[in-house]
Amino acid sequence: MKVTPLLAGIGYAFLLSPLAIVALMSLSDDQYLTFPPHGFSFRWYVALAHNAAMLEAARTSLALAATVALIALLLGVPAAFALARGAAPAVVAGVLAAPLLLPTLVIGLGLLMVLQPLGLVATWPGLALGHLVVVLPFVVRLMMSAFAGLPPEMAEAASTLGARPWRGFVLVTLPMALPGLIASATLAFLVSFDETVISLFLVGPRLVTLPIALFRYTESRTDPLVAALAVVLIVLSATVVLVVDRLAGFTRTIARS
Repeated sequence: MKVTPLLAGIGYAFLLSPLAIVALMSLSDDQYLTFPPHGFSFRWYVALAHNAAMLEAARTSLALAATVALIALLLGVPAAFALARGAAPAVVAGVLAAPLLLPTLVIGLGLLMVLQPLGLVATWPGLALGHLVVVLPFVVRLMMSAFAGLPPEMAEAASTLGARPWRGFVLVTLPMALPGLIASATLAFLVSFDETVISLFLVGPRLVTLPIALFRYTESRTDPLVAALAVVLIVLSATVVLVVDRLAGFTRTIARS
């Protein structure tokens, strides 16, 4: 038996074992989180489907993540194109990547101090702006990688045929960079949907995202509903990534960056 496949199997088993435990606990018939479960039931999935607070928080997170992903693409794609073509100073790339180097706790506190006097805390614009700060660097980095791999001759050919720069960008460059665009949108959506630390500083009683609702739920309860929600999120995230990878090569785009 070869050693490498064996070690790879052990590594995968080690990484996936917590997910298996969470999946088993989500099917528990107990009132509290215990392992191994004393019985199995789908009662906590039914309870999750009837939990109005969690469902409302999920709708908020979905709408917020979609909005942030769209804004991040509108801002990040032109910036990435300018950086990839050398039309912007290199220092701009460093500034855009700065949020990745800072702890999210520091970013959240800074956003709170800036947005509080403006009355944007516990509002949609404030929360979207906070998520955009951490999402935009991912979009710029991925799209820079996508644009850097494109031959500039195609856009130049469109220009020689009379296409204006913006038209050549939209009709030639963007379609060629479509895999990176889809991967960027997907990653931006997932990062925003999962953001917790910054949201803790910016949410309010009437504006709660799903990670914050889950965090508050676990402060007072320890039932398997949490595990059921975790399994649902894992399945949805894995499905999105697999579908996008089939369509646009998500993992290949991430690897190139």
